[in-house]
Amino acid sequence: MSSPLYATNARRQDAQGADARGAADPAWRPTASLDALRHRAAMLARLREFFAARQVLEVETPILSAGAVSDPQIESLTTRIAGLPGSYYLSTSPEYPMKRLLAAGSGDIYQVCKVFRDEERGRWHNPEFTLIEWYRLGFDDASLMTEVETLVATLLEPHRALLPAERLAYADAMRRHAGVDPHVDSDAALAHAATDRGITCHAALDRDGWLDLLMGLAVGPQLGRDRPCFVCDYPASQASLARLKPGSPPVAARFELYLDGIEVANGFHELASAEEQRLRFQQDLRGRRARAQIEPPLDEHLLAALAAGIPDCAGVALGFDRLVAIALATSRLSEGMAFCIDNA
Repeated sequence: MSSPLYATNARRQDAQGADARGAADPAWRPTASLDALRHRAAMLARLREFFAARQVLEVETPILSAGAVSDPQIESLTTRIAGLPGSYYLSTSPEYPMKRLLAAGSGDIYQVCKVFRDEERGRWHNPEFTLIEWYRLGFDDASLMTEVETLVATLLEPHRALLPAERLAYADAMRRHAGVDPHVDSDAALAHAATDRGITCHAALDRDGWLDLLMGLAVGPQLGRDRPCFVCDYPASQASLARLKPGSPPVAARFELYLDGIEVANGFHELASAEEQRLRFQQDLRGRRARAQIEPPLDEHLLAALAAGIPDCAGVALGFDRLVAIALATSRLSEGMAFCIDNA
């Protein structure tokens, strides 16, 4: 799952009120009740049944990699391995190795895995979390949204019934909840809209930075309150690893799913061009350089797999811990997982 710029600010605010529950309990105790853990296990069982019925293959890929994500809004955790040069990076998503499997002819695949991201700690964030990621051949973003909706309804069914999901264009979501047009309004207008909503930011933000701030703190919390909400057709500048759709203004074949004001999934109609993906990665590194961030090595194995050719497909990452917390109607991520970083 991508982590836009707003998330850093949101996480810092989130951490100020993070997990006071454990103060009265011994530190060795789990943060979730045993009943919650049973519900979590049952959701995992239903998830595997869901994919088995659709003949989607479960796979496992490495947690450590010599290459790393370039996205300036995601920070990797690193480690060293005796006898090997340089740093190794803990996976922030299994996307890159899973695409290598797709290029090797795996067909439809999914994975349940732990991923790691630095600077993510708070009520709805943990630096180690469980991600569900899957890829479907012949799907585009619209058809994958349908499957995501079906899976989420299946996993939540014993706890709550969901109304049919709303599909809302990114521009319409911004107009409705932030009063801005992301395609035409000036950077100053975006900053003014944030200020009007009580959002302060002292960092020097570019255009996408202001959009991410508004999405994270003004728009996202309003979405998915009555029924699930897919935000789709993101600006081309936020395409990440998604292909662009034809038309004007250009938009990305990317979506995010919101439920109860919380982002739970991020999906793409996958970009298959190695050349275009390299250009985007290089643009990411230039953004990191401008912010004096670490510039990690690119994953050349992924780029080679894209050059070899991956099938037309769509993929999505779903935050399983968040979905468990939503199913249990808890007020923090830690109440749906055995241990969080504060008592790991």
